[in-house]
Amino acid sequence: MKGSFTVAIVLGALAVAAAGQQINPITKGMSNPNAPIDVSADNFVADSNSKTGVYTGNVIVHQGEMRMRSNTLRAHFIDNKPDKILVQGHVVIDAPSGIATGDNGVYDVSPRLITLTGNVVLTRDKNVMRGQQLVVNLITGQATLDGGATGRSGVTGQHGRVQGLFSPHTEATAPANSTQNP
Repeated sequence: MKGSFTVAIVLGALAVAAAGQQINPITKGMSNPNAPIDVSADNFVADSNSKTGVYTGNVIVHQGEMRMRSNTLRAHFIDNKPDKILVQGHVVIDAPSGIATGDNGVYDVSPRLITLTGNVVLTRDKNVMRGQQLVVNLITGQATLDGGATGRSGVTGQHGRVQGLFSPHTEATAPANSTQNP
């Protein structure tokens, strides 16, 4: 399967993880976006009538230094090129610059939009961001993390909240001019 959906999801999601710090370029950690994409799973079913390919069961995708796992990966094709790629179930994207997790993900290839939904967690070093939906525009490099339309109480219409925990980088410093009294 050609395309760099894994790289796109990883890089887009992790660009947001640096909020409060300098945002990383969307290509940080991408050693070679043209590297081969290796997909493995327990099962694969192709349907030429609907122009889809579905990998199921312990789906693992590698491209360069990026790795993605999910329960299911479904690719929709137009003219033998991926148009939309959907990943479902326990999505974990691991890259040198951090980890992104969520319940589901969609990569719309033509507009180059990535959407990761459901219990989204972005982790980079000790920094963590949480929300319900992450949308990344790979053309503009802009990313939005949303708290969702349902709050923690489960009441529809109560807007959820985005949460972030950031650990500032501190260096151990010795006190200046410290002297001991005899």
